Amino acid sequence: MTKILKTGFIISSIFSILYAQDTDIEKRDRISSVKKAIGSVGKLEEKDVGVVEKLKRMFSDGKVSGQIRGVYADYDYKKYGEADVYATALGGSLKYELASLYGFNGAVAFKTSQDLGFATGDDDKHNPELSSSKGNHTVLSEAYINYKHKDFNLRAGRQVLDTPLADSDDIRMISNTFDAYVATYKLDNFDFIAGNIQKWQGSDAGLDDGWIDAGENGTNFGGISFDNDMVGFSIWYYNITKNVNAFYTDLTLNYEINKDFSLHIALQYLNESELDKSGYEADIYGALVEFVAYDIGFNIAYNKANKKSNKQSFSGNGGGSMFTSMDTMIIDEIAQDRDADVWVGGISYTMGDLSMLYAYGDFLGGKDSVGKKAHITEQDIGFAYNVNEEFIMSGIYVIEEDKENSSKTDYDWNRMQVMVTYNF
Repeated sequence: MTKILKTGFIISSIFSILYAQDTDIEKRDRISSVKKAIGSVGKLEEKDVGVVEKLKRMFSDGKVSGQIRGVYADYDYKKYGEADVYATALGGSLKYELASLYGFNGAVAFKTSQDLGFATGDDDKHNPELSSSKGNHTVLSEAYINYKHKDFNLRAGRQVLDTPLADSDDIRMISNTFDAYVATYKLDNFDFIAGNIQKWQGSDAGLDDGWIDAGENGTNFGGISFDNDMVGFSIWYYNITKNVNAFYTDLTLNYEINKDFSLHIALQYLNESELDKSGYEADIYGALVEFVAYDIGFNIAYNKANKKSNKQSFSGNGGGSMFTSMDTMIIDEIAQDRDADVWVGGISYTMGDLSMLYAYGDFLGGKDSVGKKAHITEQDIGFAYNVNEEFIMSGIYVIEEDKENSSKTDYDWNRMQVMVTYNF
């Protein structure tokens, strides 16, 4: 893509990135970081499963759903000798889900991403994050059996998960999915969940690596959450075997002053204990405040990680649990053998079917054991436009800078991504 087109894109989308597709406060409060907001753009929601009384109708009444997705993504590197990379991919997902018989049903889903050679860089100019280093990627992303009885649900097999330390992070072409056994139970405004994750795959896991272990013997986890119009909280525990034990909790408060003004406050805490000398150990605190006036939202988020000598933090398989997680930068990048402080501020605006936000993040790391500091900034600028219920266009421009070093490093670059999705 030419510099003229890039410049036009930046100008047309200044002060804009999707933060929420709906200004309704009950929906806004669940999008707690820039990364989460970006992932909500193209995410497919599960369709309601029909109930049948005969075996043959499980298949005839099954539902087909999916998405066609096209993405262009490039990196303009500032480090001397580093080649700029770009790629354009076309693909999407296709899912078939059986109707429910006596509470049982199942589903399979495929995801694929294929680089378009004429619009993709060759060799050292190729961006592998869309379709792997080979330029193509196809995976059986979901394959599960499900049982539901009233408010109890049990699902076994490859599936989508969205929990604090294991989430789909659907911000590129291939989202994360998990080979897991998960039980959930709903009681009034409470949700209870427990499960075991064996493997996971997706852009965060590395498309070249396929399905990889979620801990040496998997990940055991459980959580309790409560949510109503005013208050929400959750408590989670993860045992990522031979790696880390993690405890996570958050609290959200929503106050609708009137139909035009509302306030959202959230707190979070993550504690991680090292297992088998894995190198993962952390205490991370967080807070977020958002004030919405008419269709404009003003928000600021903060995360603090205390220094753990020769240890680093782990934000999970997906990296979106912290309030300050952005398109690319997360606190893990600097919370390594040092104190870390991260501030992210943003302004959002929704006008009809167009949603916009500008976000600025300041990632500041204190001295590590050898006296080295870190200071990285990221700016996220983008847009999302709902052409209709099925067709969505979105884009993001990311500016990342290393403020600590006078010479350009691996943290100095600009990134642009344009995504088009059609749901069916």
